[in-house]
Amino acid sequence: MLLHPIPAFSDNYIWLLADDNGNALVVDPGDAAPVSAFLAEHRLTLRAILITHHHPDHVGGVNRLLDEHDVPVYGPADEQIPGRTHALAEGDSVQLDAPALRFDVLHVPGHTLGHIAFFTGDHAPPLLFCGDTLFAAGCGRLFEGTPAQMLASLDRLSALPDQTLVCCAHEYTLNNLRFAQAVTPDDTSVNQRLAQMMHTRASGQPTVPVVLAEERQSNPFLRVDDRPLRDAINAREQAALTDRTEIFAALRRWKDQF
Repeated sequence: MLLHPIPAFSDNYIWLLADDNGNALVVDPGDAAPVSAFLAEHRLTLRAILITHHHPDHVGGVNRLLDEHDVPVYGPADEQIPGRTHALAEGDSVQLDAPALRFDVLHVPGHTLGHIAFFTGDHAPPLLFCGDTLFAAGCGRLFEGTPAQMLASLDRLSALPDQTLVCCAHEYTLNNLRFAQAVTPDDTSVNQRLAQMMHTRASGQPTVPVVLAEERQSNPFLRVDDRPLRDAINAREQAALTDRTEIFAALRRWKDQF
């Protein structure tokens, strides 16, 4: 299958997945124009639209695509999604005939309250379309949810299979890794990954998707139990925090100000 991040706006990615017969799905099409151009260039037929949450840069192109393609739109039940035909909640699944894939629906609140993610083990390696919950070396801002909700969502995604490809929706990797380096400056995995990703971006290539096992090594938001990170948080907070939710909240506040 073809897995491709279509650039949109300044730093968004609209994910496209297509089978060998030219059947395609797209995830979070905030802008229809680059999707339509890619479909035409590669002679692909749009078969489905998957939506993770309601923010305009993720849904803004849905109606225009529906003007051109009569396809189902799968999105979170608890949010206002334009053109939605299938309202999804925790425990639901999406079975597509073309591309022939089954996705498990995971409720991952934090960035928004109704945010969902789509996971499939039918692809090798497994794929996770996680919107703005988990980023390469980072996580989404807490616009609607609580630190406890976001931490639980990240814990859940982190428990997926090691080889899962994390298909996140923004090119934030360099900034996220620079923050990770500021938190734990002596961390070899972070420093090596930052150098590698700087080279990737200098070559004009996207830094995503990323392998989940690598995220666990260098994403600070998946490492709130690590002693060096906890020590860094407590030094900054001038506190002795031990509760992992409080540590996560402090880490997220630090990133918001970075």
